[in-house]
Amino acid sequence: MKKDKYLEALAPLQKELVALQQWIQDQGLRVVVVFEGRDAAGKGGIIKTITANLNPRHVKVAALGVPTEREEGQWYFQRYVAHLPAKGEMVLFDRSWYNRAGVEKVMGFCSEQQYEDFLSACPTFEKLLVEDGIVLIKYWLNVSPDEQQKRFQARLDSPLKRWKFSQMDLEGRERWQAYAHARDRMLKDTDSRHCPWFIVDANDKKKARLNCISHLLSQLPYRLAHYPEVTLGEVKGKELAPDKDCNWVPERY
Repeated sequence: MKKDKYLEALAPLQKELVALQQWIQDQGLRVVVVFEGRDAAGKGGIIKTITANLNPRHVKVAALGVPTEREEGQWYFQRYVAHLPAKGEMVLFDRSWYNRAGVEKVMGFCSEQQYEDFLSACPTFEKLLVEDGIVLIKYWLNVSPDEQQKRFQARLDSPLKRWKFSQMDLEGRERWQAYAHARDRMLKDTDSRHCPWFIVDANDKKKARLNCISHLLSQLPYRLAHYPEVTLGEVKGKELAPDKDCNWVPERY
């Protein structure tokens, strides 16, 4: 998709996202959006596009790292529960509790019993969240092996993206089929009437962002925000600049 066409389509969607944010605050809702998918599927890009113009106090991103020794000794869902939204908030999970059904299963970071227990408990866990009033929306970003390879190569070639590539990415490509089987089992066992999965074709990043945002907006019956008219008054008194003896940043540009 051409950049100019993408930006033209994105502009009205981002205005709608601002309206959605305000509506969530006004209604006191709690919204959780889960983004899952293979490495380089575009989860971070979609999340950045959604949050670009939103208030980080009310729209938060949860991207958890490797669990600590203490967290490994907790109930599995416990550290994710700590990041669930309060009244008037939306939380976007860049990977979530579904790590156990994907990365942990394929890489051998959990036992077979822990894996089976997760798949059995997850629908109940999500049902409890929904019954408590949380709006839970789940997306799987689908990407082809050729497209993933192209994105990985771009990371390797760019000094701005090199940090994104890890040994886990390399091992993940070697276990492509294992990930496919884990994905299919996860979708089968955790797709439910109260909390279904939505699959996003992520081979074109720009289209994926537009389609995902458009779908997200369709899932909530928000209304456009109406702000009161404000007239800015004149500043009273003389403006005083900081003392010249303070440490000023050199003007190099």
